[in-house]
Amino acid sequence: MKVVTERINEFRVAMGRNAARYDLQLSDDAIRRLCVYYELLLAWNARLHLVAPCSPAEFATRHVRESLLLLPQLQLKARVVDIGSGAGLPIIPNLIARPDIQATLIEASAKKCVFLREALRNCEITPQATVIAERFENGAAPAVEYVTCRALDRFAQMLPSLVRWSPKQSTLLLFGGESLREQIERVGLEVSIVDVPDSERRYLFVCKGR
Repeated sequence: MKVVTERINEFRVAMGRNAARYDLQLSDDAIRRLCVYYELLLAWNARLHLVAPCSPAEFATRHVRESLLLLPQLQLKARVVDIGSGAGLPIIPNLIARPDIQATLIEASAKKCVFLREALRNCEITPQATVIAERFENGAAPAVEYVTCRALDRFAQMLPSLVRWSPKQSTLLLFGGESLREQIERVGLEVSIVDVPDSERRYLFVCKGR
């Protein structure tokens, strides 16, 4: 228990460090709920392998802060569908930071969906979100303005299917590296690129759907 408490405290400190580099201002309540989320993920990670093992500071930077790069891209009362939600990244930190956002979380693993629902409940954001346990291509896309994705299996290869599936005129907010950039160019999407701070050749791709 002491180790868990120390890790959560380290995570809290890390979330406040260098926040200006991400143009990030979070309320005390948002930080509290992000700590609740991190504690829950620590408890479930050994069973579900939600994220690769990393330090609290690395989780704060590599996972949470990176996820929150979406915030400037999302309009007020944005409706979002998050594909391959897994550990709840990138969408759960954004739901915590912005209570106006509504999201549909699509995850193929039933066990990870149990975690996602538990995370939504513990972080007090259940009214903002719906979890669907299936592959995205097996159902119709919900009526949303944004499609987010950060850790889909075979992401670059699946991109053409994701583009076809996404609602017309939606904005795709996709995290990845050079292989995803190359596939976006092949598909011919209109794209702007946001560099991820503190990363090596990792980006947020802001793509206009067709």
